[in-house]
Amino acid sequence: MSYTTQLLELIDRQDGLVLTRDAETAGIPRYYLTLLAREGIIERVGHGVYLTPDTFEDDLYMLQARSPQLIFSHETALYLHDLTDRDPISYSVTVPTGYHNQLLMNNGLQVYTVKKEWHELGVTESSTVYGRQIRLYNAERTLCDLFRQRNKVDADLLNDSMKRYLTRKEKNIPQLLRYADLFRVSSPIRKYVEILL
Repeated sequence: MSYTTQLLELIDRQDGLVLTRDAETAGIPRYYLTLLAREGIIERVGHGVYLTPDTFEDDLYMLQARSPQLIFSHETALYLHDLTDRDPISYSVTVPTGYHNQLLMNNGLQVYTVKKEWHELGVTESSTVYGRQIRLYNAERTLCDLFRQRNKVDADLLNDSMKRYLTRKEKNIPQLLRYADLFRVSSPIRKYVEILL
């Protein structure tokens, strides 16, 4: 089977979106991406990201594909967990301390940094509206992150999010309180839990 055929099949399996690293992993030289782009079969929409012309751009997936270290957090994760109705004005992401995040900020992202040992804590996966997998923090970690920034976060957003969380069947209060202790926000979170439960 030719590289072109392999690449076309890969693009089809991935619903019209292919990354340079996907092609390389499949053993297809980068040149074939350039070749298909010249022929108009795919378009280069970002560094290492190619789409077919009829495929919608999946912003969340493409951001994470370009910067695998970023994890969706804060207001963005809150929205993805359906703990708020507010569409995020800009995407919020968290990266480990020391990660070069100027490029992320230049792309209009709200970038937070945490200690490396906290970066992967509470990571889960979810699907974008286009069905592609992205990494974000679980609801418990997201709430703790927001409480850490509570002086910069709308109080109504915190109230509403905690109410929604505490009415869910799949809430994990012990995990929420463990994270709250770790991130030193146990006092305000415990008050919410005691009042709202």
